[in-house]
Amino acid sequence: MADDADDLLFVYSSPGPVDVAEFNDWYDNEHVPNRLAVPGFGGVARFRAADSQSPDWLATYEIKPGTLDTPAYQALWETQSEREKRIMASVATLDRWLYSPVYDSGYVNGAEPGPAPVLMPVPMSMPPEHVADMEAWYADEHIPMLLAVPGWRRARRYVLSAGEGPTYLSLHEIDSHAAFETPEYKAAISTPWRNRIVSVAIGRERRVFDLHRSFG
Repeated sequence: MADDADDLLFVYSSPGPVDVAEFNDWYDNEHVPNRLAVPGFGGVARFRAADSQSPDWLATYEIKPGTLDTPAYQALWETQSEREKRIMASVATLDRWLYSPVYDSGYVNGAEPGPAPVLMPVPMSMPPEHVADMEAWYADEHIPMLLAVPGWRRARRYVLSAGEGPTYLSLHEIDSHAAFETPEYKAAISTPWRNRIVSVAIGRERRVFDLHRSFG
């Protein structure tokens, strides 16, 4: 992984009692633009759950390492609008984790750079004695099998660098939900090695989100 690769700020949210239309108007037209004005912020994308699970929303922010410690970013919290204070105090879920990059396949299967229509994040932690096995599984079996699935665009892996979240995150960009019905995908999630890793993983979850909007 290149030294200048971006970190990933991964944010789950659910509006709870906040009206969804107001929540999205605030997020899309105030919250994200204010962050894109801070040096170090790159592409931002928001996704809505497509798997009937909660939290309902996911935002991903690509940022240069150290951005969240800068005075420009810290100033955002000191100059919040009254609406932002109200909404952020009322949302049902706001889980915020910062990850550093471990691996990036780049775009494959003829995919052009840009936001994915479908995003599949898989966060999990792993007992230390199984980490080497997990790393080998990802490198030697799981990622290669997924990248051979028709419609798979890109695979990335991260390790937690700030926040109390899962230690590892894999992030998969996909053309459509049809990829999950292919023989190639079903083979990738049914190997003995995969089953062994999943059986010892801590707090593992597989989520599926559809693109709501991209920024930047």
